[in-house]
Amino acid sequence: MYRRYFTMKKIISSHGILWTPSPPHGRKETPLMKPGIRILPLLLAVLLLFALLPSCGAEQTGGVLSQDTLGSDAPVLRILSGSENQELEPILEEFSRQEGIRIEMTYQGSLDIMRQLEQDEIPYDAVWPASSLWLTAGDTQHRVKSISLTPVVFGIRQSLAQELGFVGRDVSVKDLLNAIQSGKLKFCMTSATQSNSGASAYIGFLYALLGNPEVITMDDLANPALQQQVRELFSGVDRSSGSSDWLKDMFLEGDYDAMVNYECLIIQANEALERQGRETLYVVYPYDGLSLADSSLGYVDNGEDSQEENFLKLQSYLLSEEVQNQIQRTGRRSGYTGINQENRDVFRTDWGVQPDRVLSPIRMPSSDVLFASLDLYQTDLKKPSLNVYCLDFSGSMEGEGNQQLVDAMGQLLIQDNARKNFLQASQDEVNLLIPFNGEVIDTYTAVGNGSQLEGLYDVVEQQAVGGGTNMYAAAVEGLELLQNYDLSQYTPAIILLTDGMSDGSLSDFTRVYDALGKEIPVFSIMFGDADPSQLKSLATLSNAKVFDGRSGDLAAVFRQVKGFN
Repeated sequence: MYRRYFTMKKIISSHGILWTPSPPHGRKETPLMKPGIRILPLLLAVLLLFALLPSCGAEQTGGVLSQDTLGSDAPVLRILSGSENQELEPILEEFSRQEGIRIEMTYQGSLDIMRQLEQDEIPYDAVWPASSLWLTAGDTQHRVKSISLTPVVFGIRQSLAQELGFVGRDVSVKDLLNAIQSGKLKFCMTSATQSNSGASAYIGFLYALLGNPEVITMDDLANPALQQQVRELFSGVDRSSGSSDWLKDMFLEGDYDAMVNYECLIIQANEALERQGRETLYVVYPYDGLSLADSSLGYVDNGEDSQEENFLKLQSYLLSEEVQNQIQRTGRRSGYTGINQENRDVFRTDWGVQPDRVLSPIRMPSSDVLFASLDLYQTDLKKPSLNVYCLDFSGSMEGEGNQQLVDAMGQLLIQDNARKNFLQASQDEVNLLIPFNGEVIDTYTAVGNGSQLEGLYDVVEQQAVGGGTNMYAAAVEGLELLQNYDLSQYTPAIILLTDGMSDGSLSDFTRVYDALGKEIPVFSIMFGDADPSQLKSLATLSNAKVFDGRSGDLAAVFRQVKGFN
């Protein structure tokens, strides 16, 4: 399995969809900035926003099957894709059967896609990211086509939407802000610096609260009144996430009032809620700050005519009337106006979905303003994080494992490093460090984004390894420390790394967790010989997620985990 950028890879062929390790690429790749790559040159500033993933698909899961199980010399089309396209795999599998072409889908996270596109070589034949806006800048051959559209919307419990007066009328961002300020509306949302849905919603909020200017300027961002309004808006965030599809899954497992997500994911959530006999969500389109994500498939020209031909076959297939209709059945739109009559049962008006709504997206700001707005979000406007790092320093971590841990924490705690991935701390952020082995070694606290954070890094770097493993003791200590804070003012999370089977018991943690009376996600990173069942139990209890750091880049895994808070 290709893990360097914490990815999952699939082969789609006439044999079906199979997990496979990333094979070595036997051909020389064309450097990114060479003229042969027809979708480029990239506008990196715009890329940052629109390489951030929308998601209308399932969470990435699965095992590994060896590539030789395919046993075929059929041509392979390698596509670097956002995870939202997982739901289209049955459609891709049918194309594979018809054409005898294997499709290798590599799914990567938001910033990891950006990093891949910044490399000198691209080991893919096509890219399929969130939006065409950055792709089309260099698309002189007009190869980039939008496959589908989905707007970013609010999904609010039906009864609450009725109480707020949002049903059956146009709703503005200011209306939403008023509901948040009154304490009546809380919502879940993806990080604006890690996910396209969060970034798009955030930019939409800015435009709306500024009165929809022609463009957003640096002076606008410096407006104290605007900053205060956005802070108050984000104060309504209950839970954060690094991906849109996982946000949907988290919402379905929890007890929340609303979420900001893609229309197609709200539809999918409602289908699940209805099956469960639970209250569905009402879709609210912020008319003065509506953002769109189009799903754009672009060809990377590495000088192979046969690959170009296979790409065009796939693109034509996806754009055909029959397949566009199938895609529409997944809750995505195929154009800016209207839904096919046979699919209107998917876009249900009793859920507030507006199948005939004309979609007019907001204009994106210039590159410098875009970067500045994302930096402002991360350091000042977002609801502050409260992170509890429980890190395993048992004897089995000695050597390479400990060095990887030190390097990974350096990417988060040293702010010059964190800034590269828009993961820097805010001035009000709190970070707690609990090193452990068979017991809690000590506890450390850093407030803000100054020298205290680097002090935590020094602790990690200098911490000796040795002894057994008891992650439960560290996690319980983390819960007890959290009781010293007004958790309504933060997005709290416990981030746990361990490399072995733990002593102690889940019941010890459960007793303290239940007494706290608040959902605190425990995001676990599995490393070395860690017991996945133990970590999964913690994730299930706390409506969180387990990340696999056993192979590849542990720093990349830590960055991804941090993006969920």
